[in-house]
Amino acid sequence: MSASIALVDDDRNILTSVSIALQSEGFTVRIYSDGETALKALLDNPPDLAVLDIKMPRMDGMELLRRLREKSAVPTIFLTSKDDELDEALGLALGADDYITKPFSQRLLIARIRAILRRTELRAGGEPAADSPPAERIVRGRLEMDPARHRVQWNGQDVTLTVTEFLILEALAQRPGFVKSRDQLMDTAYQDDVYVDDRTIDSHIKRLRRKFRQVDNDFKAIETLYGVGYRFAEE
Repeated sequence: MSASIALVDDDRNILTSVSIALQSEGFTVRIYSDGETALKALLDNPPDLAVLDIKMPRMDGMELLRRLREKSAVPTIFLTSKDDELDEALGLALGADDYITKPFSQRLLIARIRAILRRTELRAGGEPAADSPPAERIVRGRLEMDPARHRVQWNGQDVTLTVTEFLILEALAQRPGFVKSRDQLMDTAYQDDVYVDDRTIDSHIKRLRRKFRQVDNDFKAIETLYGVGYRFAEE
């Protein structure tokens, strides 16, 4: 059976375009335009995964997730136009699995959905789908990355990354010592679906460093080569 995805957003254009993209990938999609209506439906008939907007009428995404977590552990991704680290931290603290900011790549969203569903299957003792071969783990010194589970560890401690941060780090860690330009990192993280400028990559790098320094104050593995780009220095 195909996995069921619930989309909760008050933007009809997003509901339509994302639901079409998901259906073309074989998912069953249910759509809701406000949090209050969605809450009852998600509790009465839980989907395999929910994608929630934050800013919605009647009940915003944060409140929806808070009330949902009182009774349900359904995997959840926040999809929002609010690019605020406090919102991200609060969303993840409430139990969201990831936080993706608009404008966004539908391919990235679909890839993240698949990664979370694979992780959920593995937690339950199942096997990944036959058409989703597990990606190889990356071990670079104190860094360990498991793409199949979307898991990152530094010195054995978990580091929670968004899908974009994960893709950027993965691109750097695949070839330690080699420089990746901002354009190359943008192509890796966003592909061809959305335009972003190079300052967006700089912001992601700053967040990556900040998250790793929360578990290691001396983290220096992501190096800046001014005017060139970034590289991962294996320790």
